[in-house]
Amino acid sequence: MDDLWERIRRDRVEAMKARDQERVEILRYLEAQLKNRSIELGGSLPGEEAEAVLQREAKRRREAIAGFAGRPGAEAFVEQQRRELAVIEGYLPAPLAPEELERMVEEAVAEAGASGPRDVGRVMALLMPRLRGRADGAEVSRRVRERLGG
Repeated sequence: MDDLWERIRRDRVEAMKARDQERVEILRYLEAQLKNRSIELGGSLPGEEAEAVLQREAKRRREAIAGFAGRPGAEAFVEQQRRELAVIEGYLPAPLAPEELERMVEEAVAEAGASGPRDVGRVMALLMPRLRGRADGAEVSRRVRERLGG
């Protein structure tokens, strides 16, 4: 069993002991998603796959928050999504600081020998594996395009 999965399991047990039903429910849901992905992969769940499952769940919560924020009658739903997102983010690596992301973009541009907009794909191919889970792909793409004048 993966360390992340084991940590979620332990935290669920602690939440059960503390009678924190909301946290128990989200942790059970995450365990189920991890198990489903493990089955899809044939029984094994490498660390990066477990993290990808949590990233996907975090993204779903962010999209729900963005889609429903400000809608009349959706306040409780949005607040629920925010609480769930906070729990999920507790298991993900900390996002990169903007300065660190900028530095990594510069390094990838130099490494790829990129000089213009046509090189965005090469730079992104270098960057995304390094940034996995620590930066939003759309934000990375925006910064690379800005840097390359595209």
